[in-house]
Amino acid sequence: MNTKPYDFLVFIGRFQPFHAGHLAVIEAGLEKASQLIVLCGSAHQPRTTRNPWSVAERETMIRGALSDRDNERVHVVPLMDVVYNDELWVRNVQATVGGLVTAHYGKPHLPPKVGLIGHAKDHSSFYLNLFPQWGSETVPNREDISATPLREAYFDEGVIFDSAHLPANVNTWLAAFRETPDFNEVKSEHEFVRKYRQAWQHAPYPPTFVTVDAVVVQSGHVLMVERKARPGKGLLALPGGFVDGNEKLVDACLRELREETRLKVPSPVLKGSIRSQQVFDDPYRSARGRTITHAFHIELAPNSVLPKVKGGDDAKNAFWMPLADLNPTQIFEDHYFIIQEMMGG
Repeated sequence: MNTKPYDFLVFIGRFQPFHAGHLAVIEAGLEKASQLIVLCGSAHQPRTTRNPWSVAERETMIRGALSDRDNERVHVVPLMDVVYNDELWVRNVQATVGGLVTAHYGKPHLPPKVGLIGHAKDHSSFYLNLFPQWGSETVPNREDISATPLREAYFDEGVIFDSAHLPANVNTWLAAFRETPDFNEVKSEHEFVRKYRQAWQHAPYPPTFVTVDAVVVQSGHVLMVERKARPGKGLLALPGGFVDGNEKLVDACLRELREETRLKVPSPVLKGSIRSQQVFDDPYRSARGRTITHAFHIELAPNSVLPKVKGGDDAKNAFWMPLADLNPTQIFEDHYFIIQEMMGG
């Protein structure tokens, strides 16, 4: 007979990497629930300094820290970010949890007891208040451990941590990962970002950068570029860049669009085709620092022949991509979410 307070507890996190504080939450959850659902956030993203490890790799870290018996009671599933739509993100969480409960709950005559578990360490744990239909369990943060400084020390100094910070299996896994090409790629990105930030460290105030991005759509295709340099070298991105001190936002957008794609559409036509403008300001949208972008949705008249484009300036290539082919694992920063938001997706 189940005497635990919950049938299911839900633990939402990014686990970049999985550390001793996360393990303490899982252990507390298994004490209070028959089954634990671990929603692994920031899924389906490219490797970056903030998200170096895939969901499969993070699941390996998590499961390696648990006994076989506990693993039978734990479900690890990916959860994709929805950066600019909290309501859609909440719906995704509800649907994912609902599907797992339906699949693994064996008492149809009784309603399942579901709750959230976590520790309210900072603003990133706001989700604990987004599900009033579920119970809530708070676990104290073990020794104020945070993934961000652990991650930075790992890529900065190659540190091996003690068991007070990382489970032994995670240390072993991270040591092996250090020998892979993926580690070298993320480390190079990390070093670029560090030097970029150091250039601004003596500014009297933390700088806020202003950029523009063009979401140019025609006949079910969106205009994309392949980034030529760091950060995000090789990733797909919207045409865009930094605003000069002497230009308006729309002029900056059209300038960057031409520089990066050589799009041969007259400026009056482009300006007349602007359908909307929106600000995207997620504090973590850029590893380089606080960067606020102004995106312009430009919808060109349908045509069976798409305008010719060619990569230039910071873009290695430029091309038209079918909207259905957009893959968030290949797209720079939050540009996938910008497209989804501006296209009403």
